Amino acid sequence: MAGVLALACELIARPSVTPDDAGCQRLVADRLQAAGFNCEHLRFGEVDNLWATHGSGGPVLVLLGHTDVVPAGPVAAWASDPFMPELRDGALYGRGAADMKGSVAAFVIALERFVAAHPGHPGTVALLLTSDEEGDAIDGVRKVAEVFRERGQRIDWCITGEPSSKETLGDLLRVGRRGTLSATLTVRGVQGHVAYPEKARNPIHQAMPALAVLAARRWDDGFDSFPPTSLQISNVHAGTGANNVIPGELQALFNLRYNPHWRAPQLEAECEAVLAAHGLDYSVHWHRGGEPFHTPEGPLRAAAREVLAQFAGHMPEESTGGGTSDARFIAPLGAQCIEIGPVNASIHKVDEHVRVADLERLPDLYLALMERVLAD
Repeated sequence: MAGVLALACELIARPSVTPDDAGCQRLVADRLQAAGFNCEHLRFGEVDNLWATHGSGGPVLVLLGHTDVVPAGPVAAWASDPFMPELRDGALYGRGAADMKGSVAAFVIALERFVAAHPGHPGTVALLLTSDEEGDAIDGVRKVAEVFRERGQRIDWCITGEPSSKETLGDLLRVGRRGTLSATLTVRGVQGHVAYPEKARNPIHQAMPALAVLAARRWDDGFDSFPPTSLQISNVHAGTGANNVIPGELQALFNLRYNPHWRAPQLEAECEAVLAAHGLDYSVHWHRGGEPFHTPEGPLRAAAREVLAQFAGHMPEESTGGGTSDARFIAPLGAQCIEIGPVNASIHKVDEHVRVADLERLPDLYLALMERVLAD
């Protein structure tokens, strides 16, 4: 049966740009069924999700990943076709090599080896895959978590295979993620001629003081290992293209990345209070991308620290930085969640790659973690 490198190549060769799974999950399911796993395919809308389990009862350890990838962009910008995996200079190149088909392949190999070595293991070991992590994340793990909640599906521990390492495999252990909250703000004014400002109302002039207050605010001083909450304005648009017309409307996009001091409804209320205090005629559409989560000291975090120290040669940095991941939907089910994966230097870039040596060690890393928490 194909090893981790061959399986990673098979997955990369499937152009599974969100939300198209392109047969990746069927490939994985066929292998895991042959190893004795029960596989359930959960399709919502255009999104495929795979839930594969071995064993029964608790504790339940879930390996969490995604088979979808971001678009490759212009193929001519790549040194080789992004969906034709290529080995060069000790690295595997292709879209998804690091984010995260390499980890998915390593998950499969580790699970096969685990159940072969421990056929009567306590509890349940599982794999959850989605094809909607890089997209809107509506019909992927978010939806699966709703199904699990209705079923009463227990999850104790979750290991996400996102590329978390910085320089060497295992040098960073992700123990939480910030929440994400996005806003589309529309400020309404009155269009008019710039020579007659008294007959118009400029939404740019009205909105900027309020946006400046929001951007300058220090929301908190951080939380445990989390950095301070940050609000970033990502786009401001107004105007007709003419320099002698006061626009009638302004649109601004901003995002908050926040720590467990806050929940989304609190932040929404704080922001809207500022907008209202400035007398704006406005509307705002909020998108709650996910609440923050944090894994405290416990069996999973301790086991991960010890295993990563062996693989990296030193204790890992424990971090809550970076963007967000699908673990934000699993944590509210009561699970302790960590993230461990390959080096992330090339993710979402042209010529994405993973070092072959790291890829070949990943199954050993995940297997050691599973054995530490389930088989000891």
